[in-house]
Amino acid sequence: MSDLTFLAISGSLRRSSHNTGLLRAVQNLAPHGVTIDLYEGLGRLPFFNEDLEDGPEPAAVADLCRRVREADGILIATPEYNSAIPGVLMNALDWLSRPTGMHALCHKPVAVLGASPSQFGTARGQLVLRQILHRIQAPVVAHPEVTVFQSHRRFDADGAFNGDPVTEGLLRDLLAELAVLAELHSPAHAL
Repeated sequence: MSDLTFLAISGSLRRSSHNTGLLRAVQNLAPHGVTIDLYEGLGRLPFFNEDLEDGPEPAAVADLCRRVREADGILIATPEYNSAIPGVLMNALDWLSRPTGMHALCHKPVAVLGASPSQFGTARGQLVLRQILHRIQAPVVAHPEVTVFQSHRRFDADGAFNGDPVTEGLLRDLLAELAVLAELHSPAHAL
């Protein structure tokens, strides 16, 4: 297996976000040869507007699209808002799904995870996210499903993961499955 770079996107803008903390934990658990690059520009993206597609691409959008294209795979950690995903994450997905058929996420492997203080974690939000990714032709890791519930007990006040063996094992397994999917969708594998 060759070296892989995954872009990690947190669907939360909160400074001490449990989802951003979860992605930082994934960075710390990454095996040799896997680099996790944490994207921190979600709040700088303009609201999606088709009128903006006619002119030069906004700089923040161009940066995100470039980073997604250059990555071997994507990790998306989503909170759950109103049984769905946050608006800022949907906005990013709207930008990343344009133009239809040749967008940055088309055929780009994605792993989904999330943390929430609720008893159900982010199961419903992840279902919505998986449906969106399916619609825009981004293959998604099927298992394991990482829905960290009662996250207020697993993260400190700064959003750092306290670490428990079960969750760490799931995160390692998720990374391994994303690596397999990334290898299957790599240009070298297509030859």
